[in-house]
Amino acid sequence: MTVSTKFLSGLFAGIAAFGVATTALAVTISGAGATFPFPIYAKWANSYRSASGNALNYQSIGSGGGIAQIRAKTVTFGATDMPLTVAELTRYGLVQFPTVIGGDVPIVNIPGITAGQLVLDGPTLANIFLGKIGKWNDPAIKRLNPTVSLPDMAIAVVHRSDGSGTTFIFADYLSKVSPEWKERVGASTAVDWPTGIGAKGNEGVAGNVRQTRGAIGYVEYVYATQNKLAHTKMLNAAGKTIEPSLASFAAAANGAAWDASQGFASIITNQASPEAWPMAGATFILVYKQPTDPAMTAEALKFFQWAYKNGDQAAQDMHFVPLPDAVTQKIEASWTQVQGWKAN
Repeated sequence: MTVSTKFLSGLFAGIAAFGVATTALAVTISGAGATFPFPIYAKWANSYRSASGNALNYQSIGSGGGIAQIRAKTVTFGATDMPLTVAELTRYGLVQFPTVIGGDVPIVNIPGITAGQLVLDGPTLANIFLGKIGKWNDPAIKRLNPTVSLPDMAIAVVHRSDGSGTTFIFADYLSKVSPEWKERVGASTAVDWPTGIGAKGNEGVAGNVRQTRGAIGYVEYVYATQNKLAHTKMLNAAGKTIEPSLASFAAAANGAAWDASQGFASIITNQASPEAWPMAGATFILVYKQPTDPAMTAEALKFFQWAYKNGDQAAQDMHFVPLPDAVTQKIEASWTQVQGWKAN
């Protein structure tokens, strides 16, 4: 069994185990959506179950699926990396709030290329995913990597096949650095890909890149590290070569405006800070203001309240940036809109 298979199998086994109540008073909270935060939600859920006896059954199905399931009222909360607009939140009667900040990273499978060795910039990355650059020794890539031995090998593009907030972050960044990408493709959870093969979830993209020589894809950073895949560095908006890291994700988050009246929606791609990773983003939770089961929604909010207070180290260990206390206080204050919530 590969390291990546062990990692994912362990997470899924853990999630399955979370669905079993340990006492007569224990409850199982249901949620679905983004694969981007799935590893940290699984980690938090394991610790929360030990602390409270309550379980979490989280389906890692992509942001599009999370939005669809909360709208269908088949789960207590939905999860998405593409925040809904105020108009959408109002239309569906939802409250939205962020949990952690992470980053998309390009991952490659090029013989002889190790993690962090290859450097790309936004326009070149866009042209690869537009199908305009088809070989790894293309002059545009060689200019960025004059000392790297690049093979005369075809580039195999791998992208998400499902509705994905990871895709939104990636496509939003490319829309900001490539006018052609913005016009032809745009930014959403699902786009009309000009080239490449699709794979489901961050897990699927990671697996396809790992198995395909010459491949490039994009995943949330923890999937690259856990699967031991080679990520690229990036030239950011300030023209500085940046590694993905807690520090560079946090630098991007410094530009966020966390406004409760806007559903805390903040897009932090391509920030101007010289230290910022260009494909950083927050991930969000959606719950109803008037839920069909107020008690269960209150239990879900208790879980996230516990995570804000107790889950920072676990988040950092998995390369996610915890939210500052001042932001989580604003978030918890916004929960007064939710029927059945009583602040502790």
